[in-house]
Amino acid sequence: MKYSLFFIIGCLTITQTFAQPKKVIADKIIGQVGDKIILRSDVVNAIADYKRQGQEAQLPPNPECAFLEGQLIQKALVLQAEKDSLVVSDEEIEAALDNQIRGFIQAYGSKEMLEEISGRTIYQLKDDFRGPFREKKLADQMRSKIVDNVKITPNEVKAYFNKIPKDSLPYYESEIELSQIVSIPKSNKEVDEYVIKQMYEYKRQVENGVKKFEALAKQFSEDPGSKENGGMYNINRTEKFWDKDFMNACFRLKEGQISPVIKSKFGYHIIQMVSRAGDDAVIRHILRIPPITEEEILLSIQKLDSVRKNIVAGKLTFGEAVNKHSDDEGSKFNGGAITARNGSTYITIDELDKDLVIAIKNLKVGEYSKPLTFDDRGVKKVRIVYLKTRTEPHQENMREDYNKVAERALDEKKQATLEKWFKEHLPRYYITIDKEFANCESLGDWWKFASNR
Repeated sequence: MKYSLFFIIGCLTITQTFAQPKKVIADKIIGQVGDKIILRSDVVNAIADYKRQGQEAQLPPNPECAFLEGQLIQKALVLQAEKDSLVVSDEEIEAALDNQIRGFIQAYGSKEMLEEISGRTIYQLKDDFRGPFREKKLADQMRSKIVDNVKITPNEVKAYFNKIPKDSLPYYESEIELSQIVSIPKSNKEVDEYVIKQMYEYKRQVENGVKKFEALAKQFSEDPGSKENGGMYNINRTEKFWDKDFMNACFRLKEGQISPVIKSKFGYHIIQMVSRAGDDAVIRHILRIPPITEEEILLSIQKLDSVRKNIVAGKLTFGEAVNKHSDDEGSKFNGGAITARNGSTYITIDELDKDLVIAIKNLKVGEYSKPLTFDDRGVKKVRIVYLKTRTEPHQENMREDYNKVAERALDEKKQATLEKWFKEHLPRYYITIDKEFANCESLGDWWKFASNR
């Protein structure tokens, strides 16, 4: 059971895509916990879907055994969640379904293409996923109830670390912690007016039938994320990562209508509403980013140079400077911290863009770079960088890597707590497993209590 408790529960969310409605073999019940049954197709299709997503290399050994165990684990957690009267609201399920469907639409290009490939309407797909989504949410809640109160003490962390053979301790490359203050140069009024005039000309050409909106988007849009598909996006009103002004402009439009020129944090847009269903919509847009001259860049450099002098002189802390002067929304509210792909504030050099590598080349810990220009997806910006910490390449130790060790130790303790919970509760459940899985070593604890053993 140890391998699957954390890995397989996570996999179940990923793999329940089109596998549910598209049965690929004649079904039979291969497992049951209480009144919760597991079909053979649940396991076979889940594995097939995992492979379709290009993650075959991440499949565990004996994947059918592992995925069946994952299903048994989930059914037991759901059964206990129902006994403990845990509740998942309809609103929460609908939000999860909407998010899943939007992901499918984004992957397949359009609602129509999704329905064609799946052979089902959006409403049918939601019905197919509603039960599995509710089960997954209940299982997550029950797992949280079991392990969320598990804590770990410094002595336990030390004991965990001391058990690790010295030659098995991981080796870490040099890591750094960086923060930044970013200034985005503003284009001058004359350039803005020229770009806006061009945008209204695009709008006129489409409305008069001279050009197709998508053709103009491919030719003129400066949005690399949508340029090649004619400026098209599938959006939902509740999604938070879209620019607020852009989103508001989209949902003021009727189908086929083109917006006036609107300004967002990225530049100027015209937007065409292609289709809309409630909070979901398909739109096309053209983005133009007014060019920035050396004069505007110089103003940002001068601004940040003044900010830097105040920080160095002790008149302003770096955190205060971030709050007052940074234009970077991604780091403005966490002290300007630059984070790694996994969300950690510790970053290896190979995770930095080339401009950042240059910025910190001659910096010592505790120092601030001079204002430097950099390119952010085609937009010229200026920043100063603060080198907060730098570690040397080293083998894991308690002084430098306590948090990493503590995280692993806590995971191990939660794992043990969850395994203990299962061993205590399995005798209380009615369990059956098909005999074709009799050789699955990972199902040993389940077979002990199976009524058909």
